[in-house]
Amino acid sequence: MKDNRPGGFDLAKLLAERGDERYELHARHLNHQLPRMLRTIGFDRVYERAQGAYFWDADGNDYLDMLAGFGVMGLGRHHPVVRQALHDVLDASLADLTRFDCQPLPGLLAERLLAHSPHLDRVFFGNSGTEAVETALKFARYATGKPRVLYCAHAFHGLTTGSLSVNGEDGFRDGFAPLLPDTAIELGDLDALRRELRRGDVAALIVEPVQGKGVHAAPPGFLREAQELLHQHKALLIADEVQTGLGRTGDFYAYQHEEGVEPDLVCVAKALSGGYVPVGATLGKESVFKRVYSSMDRVLVHSASFGSNAQAMAAGLAVLAVMEDEETVANARRTGDLLRERLAGLVDRYELLHEVRGRGLMIGIEFGRPSSLKLRSRWAMLQAARKGLFAQMVVVPLLRKHRILTQVSGDHLEVIKLIPPLVIGEPEVERFVTAFTAVMDDAHSGGGLMWDFGRTLVKQAVANR
Repeated sequence: MKDNRPGGFDLAKLLAERGDERYELHARHLNHQLPRMLRTIGFDRVYERAQGAYFWDADGNDYLDMLAGFGVMGLGRHHPVVRQALHDVLDASLADLTRFDCQPLPGLLAERLLAHSPHLDRVFFGNSGTEAVETALKFARYATGKPRVLYCAHAFHGLTTGSLSVNGEDGFRDGFAPLLPDTAIELGDLDALRRELRRGDVAALIVEPVQGKGVHAAPPGFLREAQELLHQHKALLIADEVQTGLGRTGDFYAYQHEEGVEPDLVCVAKALSGGYVPVGATLGKESVFKRVYSSMDRVLVHSASFGSNAQAMAAGLAVLAVMEDEETVANARRTGDLLRERLAGLVDRYELLHEVRGRGLMIGIEFGRPSSLKLRSRWAMLQAARKGLFAQMVVVPLLRKHRILTQVSGDHLEVIKLIPPLVIGEPEVERFVTAFTAVMDDAHSGGGLMWDFGRTLVKQAVANR
């Protein structure tokens, strides 16, 4: 049969010939620590295909995805509507990114996003969550004429230099100074906010309504009171909804859980991509955008080479259409409530299980010091080597024995974070709870492969000091 592909490139052939080299290629040409880490914890699996909330390996075994690509796969993998939209936009052969015209797709996607954000007026499209945050930081500084942005301890807003300056985790910041002169406060600490605002140089407070690291929600009333204080001092509230936005917490935005909160700038990304084309968006009030783009001379004062590209805009439009048609936000609220209730019911049963918290399908499972002497000594051994090893001991058998992919919520944390695709339902809840119960039973038995693996992690942690 004649090959009708233009040129000599054959992707399927390339993958068939070289796909088995994936781990060696990463070790040789990319981040060499990634394959090393995956092999150490037994995560060096080879996934052949994916659909919805599942992966499959070469032997046809299915794996439940409770990670969603760190939240990117809000609709699961390869949603047919998003796939079709991308086929359609490629087939349309649009005159994209000419830089000197106004294509319809960016305006249409902005219109749809703003319909979910009635107090906001305009959108800037970039390519990622960290770019959305960078945009918000620049806009807030320019619009207020003030240099300093406040952020919350333990926050994560991205890893480019500006967003790293408001990153509350020292492990990410170490070695990259000097950063921007921004200041951390504790999530919920209104007194600290007042103290910093009195200095008169604060442009904004940036906050995740639910922090990804540890899955901690802002205390009730904090966002609303912070907004009032900020506005009294002519400063802005920035809501980082990169992970929490687009239905993750059971509302379209996480800040909508608190009545009266209307951020001046909102950052979204991740799920807006449909899992295909990177896209980030910074939504803001008219007054902020009008100050930044104050004249024709400033028309390109902030821009992105690939921002508003047709493929990203088509993916975003398809995602929002699917969310409406399939009532994704309501499903995230309903399924999240069910999963949290089932897991919370296990807290009294297992002394190593400390707390279950979160909103919608953003759930944190925290482990803590047990009461019985035998388990306490094992817990102390792990803590002495490196905090967070017990959570890793839970994550590993969930994958290796039960074929469920999860993650530890952050470095040195005894917390597992669940951020599955928003399309999961009762079968996935049942599968996860059953597997998690089996892992907890094994952990509380005081022996077995789980604690053997724990000793391996201890040796690795000590060797890395």
